[in-house]
Amino acid sequence: MLKVGLTGSIAVGKSFVLSVLEELGARTIDADQIAREVVEPGTAGLQALIESFGDGILKADGSLDRSKLGAVVFNDESRRLQLNSILHPFIIARQDEIMRAWEQESPDGIAVVDAALMIESGGYRRLDKLIVVHCRAEIQLQRLMSRERLSRDEAERRISSQMPQEEKKKYAHYLIDTSDGFDSARKQTEEVWQRLKST
Repeated sequence: MLKVGLTGSIAVGKSFVLSVLEELGARTIDADQIAREVVEPGTAGLQALIESFGDGILKADGSLDRSKLGAVVFNDESRRLQLNSILHPFIIARQDEIMRAWEQESPDGIAVVDAALMIESGGYRRLDKLIVVHCRAEIQLQRLMSRERLSRDEAERRISSQMPQEEKKKYAHYLIDTSDGFDSARKQTEEVWQRLKST
């Protein structure tokens, strides 16, 4: 099974590209969904967070209160890095478990793992190919402001907290530029899919 990473900065159109790849026949994993799964009540992931951040990050029912955890890590780089270092091994292990099961079912299939921090976490190294989705900086900013209802300053802060797009592009086997809208992005995604299938 060909294992492909899909990454890109915030608000560049990664979800759209993932949905097209899924339509074309890829089996897809959304890292955000896995990140929620590995911290459900009773998991080792949640226990590890409680040990590091205390039980103040829990709701009354014992589940993770994301907004409380977010408040702890959002403006504290060292705490954010600590959070990522705890969660990434659980997320990667779960992704690998899913891909092993898929490989049994369809050895010739293509699995795509969508993760925003795939390069930063080093998770891309265990995959065969990497697709980086990107768009022009001004378009990224406008998309983020309208999607999250943020001011320009807030949106710029969020974007600057991530690895720059130009840096991410250096890691790519394939690039998909979503600046010119859905039709163009779909066409590029279909071309990448054909190349993946002939790999």
